Amino acid sequence: MAKNYETLSPKQTLENLSTKPEGLSSNEVHDRTEKFGANVLAEKKKKGPFLLYLQQFNDPLIYILLVAGIISILLHEVADSTIIFIVVIINTIIGYIQQARAEKGMEALKKMTAPKAMVRRDNTIVELDASSLVPGDIIVLETGRNIPADLRLLESVNLKIEESALTGESAPSEKNAAFIADKALTIGDRINMAFMGTTVTYGRGEGIVTATGSDTEMGHIAQVLSESKTELTPLQKRLAGLGKLLGVLAIVLCVILFVAALIQGRNLPEMVLSAISLAVAAIPEGLPTVVTIVLAAGVSRMAKSRTIVRRLPAVETLGSVNVICTDKTGTLTQNRMTVTERYAGANLADPSELTDETAHYFYDGFCLCNDASIQGEEPIGDPTETALLDMCRTKEKEREKLEKSYPRVEEIPFDSERKRMTTVHEYPNGRIAYTKGAIDGILEHTTLLLDNGKIRPITEEDLDKIRICASNMAHRALRVLALAYRERGTEALEENMVFVGMVGMIDPPRTEVKEAISSCAKAGIATVMITGDHKDTAFAIAKELGITASEDAAISGSELDVLSTDELKKRVKTLRVFARVSPENKVQIVQAFRETGNIVSMTGDGVNDAPSLKSADIGIAMGITGTDVAKGAADMILTDDNFDTIRKAVEEGRNIYNNIKKSVLYLLASNFGEILTMLVAILAGLPAPLTAAQILWVNLVTDSLPGLALGVDPGSPDVMKYPPRSPKESLFAHGGTALLLIYGLVIGGSSLGAYLVGYFESGKLLAGTLCVTVLAVSQLVHAIGMRNVSRSIFRMNHLENRMMIFSVLLGLVLQIAIVEIPVLNPFFSTVPLGVGNWLIIIVISLIPLVFHECLLPLMRRLSA
Repeated sequence: MAKNYETLSPKQTLENLSTKPEGLSSNEVHDRTEKFGANVLAEKKKKGPFLLYLQQFNDPLIYILLVAGIISILLHEVADSTIIFIVVIINTIIGYIQQARAEKGMEALKKMTAPKAMVRRDNTIVELDASSLVPGDIIVLETGRNIPADLRLLESVNLKIEESALTGESAPSEKNAAFIADKALTIGDRINMAFMGTTVTYGRGEGIVTATGSDTEMGHIAQVLSESKTELTPLQKRLAGLGKLLGVLAIVLCVILFVAALIQGRNLPEMVLSAISLAVAAIPEGLPTVVTIVLAAGVSRMAKSRTIVRRLPAVETLGSVNVICTDKTGTLTQNRMTVTERYAGANLADPSELTDETAHYFYDGFCLCNDASIQGEEPIGDPTETALLDMCRTKEKEREKLEKSYPRVEEIPFDSERKRMTTVHEYPNGRIAYTKGAIDGILEHTTLLLDNGKIRPITEEDLDKIRICASNMAHRALRVLALAYRERGTEALEENMVFVGMVGMIDPPRTEVKEAISSCAKAGIATVMITGDHKDTAFAIAKELGITASEDAAISGSELDVLSTDELKKRVKTLRVFARVSPENKVQIVQAFRETGNIVSMTGDGVNDAPSLKSADIGIAMGITGTDVAKGAADMILTDDNFDTIRKAVEEGRNIYNNIKKSVLYLLASNFGEILTMLVAILAGLPAPLTAAQILWVNLVTDSLPGLALGVDPGSPDVMKYPPRSPKESLFAHGGTALLLIYGLVIGGSSLGAYLVGYFESGKLLAGTLCVTVLAVSQLVHAIGMRNVSRSIFRMNHLENRMMIFSVLLGLVLQIAIVEIPVLNPFFSTVPLGVGNWLIIIVISLIPLVFHECLLPLMRRLSA
C-alpha cells in the first residue's frame, strides 16, 4: 500500500485501499483484522506477577514487621517470628490481589470509556469501538469527535482539526479533502489528512482509514508517551501520611520502653520482645487494604449505577459537592423533542392549512437544513433536528429523498456563537440557502417576509407579532426554532433573508428528576440550570422541576456579559437559571461559584464544554450524547445522561466516605487500645500483656474483617439529610477524635482489667490469654456499634450487613480456636479456659456496647 496518501486523490486512495464509497463488507473487515490487528497503540509493558508481588514489600509498615521478625529469630522466639512472617506474607498477598484486581478494574473501565467511531460499512453508518477499525474503513467525522485512526479525507465541509498533540500548534488546522500534494509533506502541512488522537473542533467530513494502531503517526511516537499514574484520593494521601506517623510513633514507643526498662532494671531481651510487641500494636496492618477495598467496591457499585469514575479523587469530592451545574436537555429532560406548535407566513398560520409557497418553503427548509437522519424508526443525530424530521415525515417529506432532488452544495454548520446553521441547495431555478436557528439570531438578519406566498419587506409590526408569538411559546416551556431563506446571490448567505416561519417543540422533563432535585435541596445541594435555551423556556422548566420559583433567579448570557466578576460573585448566591450562555459564560459561572466557597460539579457533552468541565471540582460528561473531548475532560461519565444518576452518585460518594471514616476510626481505636494495654502494664512494672504474635492476630484476623465489613456497610438512609462535608474537614471531625479516644480507653481498659484478673489468679499465661481474648472479642463487639454511632444497636437492621454478622461470628470462632485447640496454644501463648473465665470475658467484652448506648446523646450532638 502507498504511504504518502497526501499525494493521492480521494479516488486513488479508495482504489489503493481496495475500498468502495459505501464502505467495507463484513468479510473484508474480518480479513483485514486478521492481517493488521486491532486499532490500538502498543502499551507500556506491565509488571509480571512476581514483580507486582515484590512491590508489596515496599512499605514502611512492612519494614517494621520484617525487622521485628528478624529480631524475634535472633532471640529464639520461634513462635513470634513465625507468626510475624506469616502475617507479612498474608498482608503482601492481599495487597497483590487488590492491586491485580484494581488493574483489571481499570482495564474494564477503559473498555467502558473506549473511544467510538462512526463508520460506514455495508452502506450503513454504525457506531463502533475505534479498536475495531481496519485500513479501508470509511469514517464519518463531526464536531467533537476524536479521530480514531490516520485518515485520508474524502470530504470536508468547513472542517477544522486540533492537532497540537502531534504538531504543537494550538490553533486548529483547516482541512481540505480536495487538496493533492505534489510531494510528501510534513504532518502539519498534510491538510488532506487527519491523524489518530486529534480532535474535530468544527465542521464535518469523511475519511478513509490509511493506518491503524502502531502504524499511525501517533503510534510512531507512542514509545515516548507515558501512562498516567494511578491517582490517590486526598484521604488516601492523608492515611499514607498517618501510616508514616504511626511508624515514627512505634519507634518513639520503643525508646520510651527501653528507658523504662533501664530505670526498672528489667531483662534486656525480654524488653526487646516487649518493644517489638508495642511497635506492632502501633501499626494498623489492615488499614491500607481496607481503604483500598472500600474504594474499589464503591467505584464498582457506582459503575453498576451508571456512573463511571475516571479519576478516583472524584469519589471523595462527591461528598463535598454543594452546587450541581447541569445542562437542561437530556439531563433534566427526556431528550425526545416533539414539535407541538408551528407557525408560518405573515399571519403566523399553521402551515398545514396553507396552500401557497409558504408551506413548501416551511417543510423543505426544516427538512433540508438538517444534519439528522431517521433509519427505520431509529433517529440519529440532534434531538431537535430529529423532531423536525418527524414533523416533515407527517407531510411525506423525507430528507434523503429531498436531498436527491435538491442536493446540498454548501453549508455553514451550527455553532454556539451564531446559534444557527445554513445549508445551500441546488434547485432547478437556482440555488436556495435555508437558515434555521434561534429566533433572535434569525430576525437580526431578516429583512423580508413571506405573505400569502409573496415576498414583501418585514415591518416592525411583523417583528413584534413574531416575537410575541415566540415569547408565548417560550413561556409554555417550548423550544423555538425559526426558519428563513434567501436565493443565492453574491451577498453573504445569512443576510437579507426571507422569514418563513417557526416551530415550538418540547422536551418533557424526566419523571424522576423533580424528586432528585428535591432530595439534593434537602441535602444542602443547589441545582443550577445552565442552558443555551431561551430564558423564558429555561425558567419554565426550572419552575416545573422545583429548581426555582422566582424569575429573578434567571439570567441570560447577554445580561451576564455586562456584569463584572465581583458583581457576578455577589449574584450567584441567588441565581439558579443561566440561559442563552456561551462556552465562556459557563467557565465564568463555574469559577464564580467556586470563588464564593462552593464545591461545584458541572455537566457537559460538547467540545465547548471541556473548559468548564475542567474548571469544576468535578466534571461530569454525558455518556450517550457526550463527545470524546467532553469525556476526556471529565472526572466522571454518566452512561444514561440522567440527572437522577448525579444525585445517586453524590449519595454513593457520601456513603463511601462515611464508611471509610467508620473503618479508619474503628481500626485506630483498636490500635490505641492495644498501645494503652501494653504501655500501662509495662510502665506499671508488670510483664508485657501481649506478644507480637497475639497483637498481629488481633489486628489482621479479628480486627480487619469487621473493619472491611464497616467499609461495605449499606448506605445510611439519612445521608442526604445532612449538608455537604467541607473538603478541608478532618477525618476526626464531628466527634471522630472523641470516638477514637473513648473507645480506645474502653478497649484498653477492658483488656488490662482482664489481664489483671488472670495475672493475680494464675500468672502470666492465663493473664495473656484473657487479655488477648477480651481484646479480640471487645473489638468484634465494638464493630457492631460502629455501624452507626448515633443509633442504638437495638434499632439497627443488622441483617442489612450480612458481612458484619459473618465477620463477627468468624472472629469469635477463630479466637475460640486459638484458645481451646491445644496444638495452637504454643504459637499464640494461650491456654484453654474454663467456663468461669469465659463468663468474665463475655461480661467485660460487652462494655463497649454499654458505652455505645450511654454515649448516644453525645455522639448525636457531635455528629450533627
